[in-house]
Amino acid sequence: MSEERIGEYRREIDRINEKILRLLNKRAEITTRIGEIKESEGVEKFDPKRESEQFAKLTKLNRGPLSNEIIKKIFREIFRYSLSMMGEDQRKPMLVHRGDKSDTVVKVGNVEIGGGKSIIIAGPCAVENERQLDTIASFLRSLGVPIMRGGAFKPRTSPYAFQGLGIDGFRIMLDVCKRYDLLSISEVVDTHHVELAMEYIDILQIGARNMANFELLKLLGATRKPVLLKRGYMATLEEFVYAAEYIMSGGNPNLLLCERGIRTFERWTRNTLDISAVPILKQETHLPIFVDVSHSAGRKDIIPALARASLASGADGIMVEIHHNPPVALSDASQQLDFDQFQSLLKTIYPLCEDLS
Repeated sequence: MSEERIGEYRREIDRINEKILRLLNKRAEITTRIGEIKESEGVEKFDPKRESEQFAKLTKLNRGPLSNEIIKKIFREIFRYSLSMMGEDQRKPMLVHRGDKSDTVVKVGNVEIGGGKSIIIAGPCAVENERQLDTIASFLRSLGVPIMRGGAFKPRTSPYAFQGLGIDGFRIMLDVCKRYDLLSISEVVDTHHVELAMEYIDILQIGARNMANFELLKLLGATRKPVLLKRGYMATLEEFVYAAEYIMSGGNPNLLLCERGIRTFERWTRNTLDISAVPILKQETHLPIFVDVSHSAGRKDIIPALARASLASGADGIMVEIHHNPPVALSDASQQLDFDQFQSLLKTIYPLCEDLS
């Protein structure tokens, strides 16, 4: 007798489940239509006022036995998935997304970046004067390092810190790199400097503080100049990828990504290197990925370990700061390697990359 009653209740539950399933799918169809309308009109999909009104109405209608808290929890999940469906259905294919694309190879001068070859970018944090840069360039040339970095414009936390030489720094970079047949990379921080920077610099860098400078991203997207985009120190990977899309959607395919550490509660390093970003970005995008092992740590004693980890996780190259005399460097002295330390680093990472340039 009890088994018959239980069986009857279960059949009733099955019928209720079927009704719930049909109603959930009907709700999803309506939600999708609402999302299409909002997308066409440029309206935000999430409406917090509407959600609050729905919760209030549902709890008012609730007669139990489920508590209002449980009802809210159930419908909160339904609302969340509805909003997620709007995003999935309306999301346009992104140019940076992997899809079925092969790895992008960016050619700069006679150097190919990506496609399995490991590239080292090295140089001082800041261009200080021509003699300093000449000394470093000569050293890099002797080791076969193809690309020299050097900051001409230095966005700093303190307004009293060394801000760089500006346009003069670009000019010094051009002269010295020509002298030693090196490619150059330097940060551009203002839309007004882009045209001039394109004349002097081979790869334009967008630093962490400018990752969300959308006007700058759009302007560089309208060029064909190679761009290295650094992840903002408070940016999610999704935000980073969208920033990259600003450049690619403008028509510029010559894009490199760079993980440079994110801000966490950790105090023993300047930033926290998000090593998981490398395989995720390689999986989600087709773009070459670099890791800045200097800014991510802010200390030079762990740079070799971070470099090995970066390359082992699939990075296409690393960026590292060096100086002929780090203690007197005008910026970031504590994280710049001297020449002996840099040579030791190269020996350490060489077994991980047979194609090391």
